[in-house]
This record gives sequence, structure tokens and C-alpha cells, in this order.
Amino acid sequence: MEFLIQEHNLSERQACRAVKLPRATHQYKARVKNDHQIIDLLASLVDKHPSIGFWKCYHRLRKQGYEWNHKRVHRVYTQMKLNIRRRAKKRLPARVKQALFQPERINQVWSLDFMNDSLWDGRRFRLLNIIDDFNREVLDIVADTSLPSLRVIRTLEKLHSVPDMIRVDNGPEFISDKLDKWCKDKKIDLVFIQPGKPTQNGYIERLNGSLRRELLNAYVFRTLGEVRQEVKLWKNDYNFHRPHESLNNKTPMEIAHGFK
Repeated sequence: MEFLIQEHNLSERQACRAVKLPRATHQYKARVKNDHQIIDLLASLVDKHPSIGFWKCYHRLRKQGYEWNHKRVHRVYTQMKLNIRRRAKKRLPARVKQALFQPERINQVWSLDFMNDSLWDGRRFRLLNIIDDFNREVLDIVADTSLPSLRVIRTLEKLHSVPDMIRVDNGPEFISDKLDKWCKDKKIDLVFIQPGKPTQNGYIERLNGSLRRELLNAYVFRTLGEVRQEVKLWKNDYNFHRPHESLNNKTPMEIAHGFK
């Protein structure tokens, strides 16, 4: 068309008639559609609901007041390759960023954490550590080859009291429904630290470091019985005889007796 118009000095009407092309077709100019808003909304929906499909996305957008027709939304949906079946990765619920809470009394906050090590013959074992954050008292250290959530609950039930709050990381034993229900029944706030933020559980991380250096890295254990015996001795020394700089060089039990 441009060749006929420029080289042969034909009008647009004559050129279109010569090549049998409707003038409307020649004059049509495709509109550039701005789909950025649709892309952002679809990406947000899929990120929040990994298993969502097209029609769920479309109807959610309609309920939010967007009036794009389904053809346009589906075009963007397929361009983003969201129509390809996605294998959703399991994700943890978002944790609220928070500083290390400073308790003001005994049994206000307990912290729980796990450690791993192995016996002389290579068998793995775990330690469940429980500490009162106020006076750093080690409430219990449980050693066994397996420590599921029900074992955690039984251990907590054997202790002399219950706290107002329990602080844990995102381990599978701690995010289980069983522990959550137990805490709700006892009116205990179960608080999770952010993934990858051990400083939000600093009190028990300090305990873990001491236990690792002074016991687990210092001895070779042949049986779980040996582990439990040495852990019991270490716990007694830690609570009754070891001065803590953060406690003005007092022991956890001295703080406990003074507080009472």
C-alpha cells in the first residue's frame, strides 16, 4: 500500500481498490493495552493462593470491582504461564518481626529449642532444651532419638508450672496443631520467631552454645544413658553453681530465690 501511494501517486482509496483491501483494514491500528495492573493483581493472588486457578482469579477480581472481561484476563493469565500446573512449595505463615522480649518475672516467658548430635556408633540423638528467660534457669533437657510434638507436650506437663508465653522457632514439632491446641487450652501464648532470625530467641541460643562447647563437643557418648547422666550433671551445675554475667554473676537459682 505504501509503495503504491508513494511511487505511483495513488490515493489511499485507489491503492486499496487496486489490491482489493478494505480501507478499514488498512486504517486499523492496534491499541497497546496496558496490562500492568492485571499482571500485578494476578501475581499477588497466585502468591497468596498457590493452588488457585483462572476462574477463581477472575471472579476474585470481579468481586474487587475490576470489570475486565474474562478474555482479556485469560490472555494475561496465559502470558504469565499461570495456566501451567504449578507445584506449590510448602510455606510457613508470615511471622511478625519483633525484638527479643525482655521478661520481668519468672514463668513469664519460656524458650524451647532442639539440638542434634550423635553417639560413638553414629546413631543420631536429639536434645530438647527448655529455659526460663527471666533467670536463665534450665527447666529441662530431654535426650532421645526422637522427640515428636506429643513428647514435647508431655515434657511441658511434667514441669512445676506453666508460663504466660512460650517462644519457639519454626521446627515441625513446634508448628504442629497438637502443641498449638495444648497452649490454647493452658492459655499460653505460643510465639514464633521469624525464620532465619535466631537472635529473636537469644536466651536459649546462648544456652545451646554453652551446652555444645562444654558437653557435646567435650565428650564421646556411647549410649543415651551416658548422655542423660552427663546432661543431668551439667544442668545442675548450670542452675546452682555457674555465675552468669547477665545476672550480675549470680546463678539462676539465686535469682529465683531472691525473686520469691
